[in-house]
Amino acid sequence: QVQLVESGGGLVQPGGSLRLSCAASGSIFSIYAMGWYRQAPGKQRELVATITSGGSTNYADSVKGRFTISSNNAKNRMYLQMNSLKPEDTAVYYCKARAYGLNDAWGQGTQVIVSS
Repeated sequence: QVQLVESGGGLVQPGGSLRLSCAASGSIFSIYAMGWYRQAPGKQRELVATITSGGSTNYADSVKGRFTISSNNAKNRMYLQMNSLKPEDTAVYYCKARAYGLNDAWGQGTQVIVSS
């Protein structure tokens, strides 16, 4: 199995930046894709960005040009650099890993609040 732990959330003013981290452990060599998702109060969880083991990335239209997803070669760390944050980016952010032969893994989430 894969275990995931997010960190880096917090309170930031509009226009500010945050960097989220996701630490993976367990069967990390089985991971072939990872992603960030978010869930705002009263809304469904939505995709923010994904990255494959080959480095291909995908972003939600709402964050393109502002957020950058990355990971290290060891596949045990994933990051989300968030710039030009807006109040509508307020949500709990979750990391997810997809691994061969295993169920999808989710972290416990980290809260991001964008407010003045």
